[in-house]
Amino acid sequence: MKNQYSYTYTVLRYMHDVTSGEFVNVGVALHAPQAPYLSALCRTTIGRLSKVFPGLNAEHFKALMRHIQNSFEERGERLANELQFASSSGVIEIAQSVLPKDDSSLQWSPCGSGRTDDPAQALEKLFNRMVMRYEDKQASSNRTDDDVWRHFKKDLEARRILQHFQSKIISVQDDEIEFQHSWKNGKWHCLEPVSFDMATADSIRDKAHRWLGQLASVQDAVDPFKVYLLVGAPQQESLQPAFQSAMSILRKIPGEKEIVPEHEALDLAARIAAEVAEHERGA
Repeated sequence: MKNQYSYTYTVLRYMHDVTSGEFVNVGVALHAPQAPYLSALCRTTIGRLSKVFPGLNAEHFKALMRHIQNSFEERGERLANELQFASSSGVIEIAQSVLPKDDSSLQWSPCGSGRTDDPAQALEKLFNRMVMRYEDKQASSNRTDDDVWRHFKKDLEARRILQHFQSKIISVQDDEIEFQHSWKNGKWHCLEPVSFDMATADSIRDKAHRWLGQLASVQDAVDPFKVYLLVGAPQQESLQPAFQSAMSILRKIPGEKEIVPEHEALDLAARIAAEVAEHERGA
């Protein structure tokens, strides 16, 4: 029988007008101290949010959501790698240390609780129920880059190696790309999720061309790097030919690269874990 872990969670609410009190749920944080587990999921698309609150600054909102989610992931990694996981802090206390309570548009809800044998899966279910359930079917059926990253992240998280990743800007004189998930071992290894689960064949091919152009533009960067494109395929069978064309376009990217489909997520995590372990031994 699998172990059952008690957890607490809190929902992140966005209030466009604090005075009116109207809000939309935009994230969930979950803490299961005995697992040990601490993480959060935040939305990085605005979808229904832009309809409820016109005028929302989309780029600022997305950047803030990524910052909050990354902060929880980093803290979760540090806690999980401590010799003793004996955090006396509750989920609300941790959440407010990441995003303090004030009069801003983002507020944490009172905490809820439950029991589960898989805290990561419990977080995913809460996120879908609390945050994504009111999205229209078309908007929610197509996965974002962040959805694809969550698929790969689970295996990296299970091997306790997320703490080794950081953001890295690869730049040349007139261009740059910021990779959110990178680690250095002689050169920079940059993981980049790319979802091709899109609505049309043209949008799939256009996205592949954009990545070809962006990565070709920074090939002469001073910092040596290898990019791993973590690829999510479209769910619609009719879009498979466009997806295969996109893969052909990505293979034209110059320099060191690796195209990693979702079914190879576990193998990629095992390889990176082995490289991290070897790097740590030689440090």
